[in-house]
Amino acid sequence: MAVLARPRVVVTRRLPDAIEARMRELFDVVPLAEERPPSPDRLAALIADADVLVPTIVDRIDATLIAAAGPRLKLIANYGNGVDHIDLAAARARDILVTNTPGVLTDDAADMAMALILAVPRRLSEGERLVRSGEWAGWGPTAMLGRRVSGKKLGIVGMGRIGQAIALRARGFGIAIHYHNRRRLPHVVEKAVDATYHAELDDMLTEIDMLSINCPHNASTHHLIDARRLALLGRQGYLINIARGEIVDEPALIAALEQGVIAGAGLDVFAHEPAVDPRLIGLPNVVLLPHMASATIEARHATGEKVIANIRIWADGHRPPDQVLEGWA
Repeated sequence: MAVLARPRVVVTRRLPDAIEARMRELFDVVPLAEERPPSPDRLAALIADADVLVPTIVDRIDATLIAAAGPRLKLIANYGNGVDHIDLAAARARDILVTNTPGVLTDDAADMAMALILAVPRRLSEGERLVRSGEWAGWGPTAMLGRRVSGKKLGIVGMGRIGQAIALRARGFGIAIHYHNRRRLPHVVEKAVDATYHAELDDMLTEIDMLSINCPHNASTHHLIDARRLALLGRQGYLINIARGEIVDEPALIAALEQGVIAGAGLDVFAHEPAVDPRLIGLPNVVLLPHMASATIEARHATGEKVIANIRIWADGHRPPDQVLEGWA
């Protein structure tokens, strides 16, 4: 790898001030001082003469854009962990490395998932809206009845860092842990979270009360949770999704919520962000959040620091530590 004293870096979105300042010290930065993602044409023009691209999860880095990149572009240093918005095969074909930022938002994402696990069965969003409406008539023995979480079974799809962190939190609330994963975890990890493994997702769905989605989005997980699997979760089941909206068949989920096929859902992600289906907005049995599971000051700064480290190590002629390898998803 060639050594670059001051690589030219295109950053697609505004980052925390301290991160942007540090990048300007180290690199020749072309920042896009905007809150919305740039158009594909504008982005293509900017990366025609760049060494590094720093995109976010809302930037579609597809084969067309990668093919249009100039010969200097040799690193896509993603600001975030998920890379389903990047065509990894197209990047490999152009000999462009891709890095991400694993581990920096584990606790924040797990905290948000746990908040939704509590909020949905206990109807916190409905209760808050009732108080704000001015129509609350006071305490009553049958008012705002929800479901107890202690003693319930939580199924986790995707038992990586975040899934394991959710399991540890849920155990503290007396929730039994079940999980489905591409590969079974080592016994010592299973024991640490007292988790039961299910090789078949369908088998797990019939046993659990709550489902937390924490796997990457890729071809094999697209619409992994469809109408049939929602029915397996059952009328007293709850779905929590802080991963990617496309993992769930959203129209099927809406129908399941409307028809009482499942009891409720907590969603931090949606199929067509930032657009949210108005039918979801009108449903009382769903808690909706604006993709904010990782939205802490600490996580945003730690993500930026990992991006900087990946660029610096690559510019020094070494393999970046967080390179996304083939088969990552």
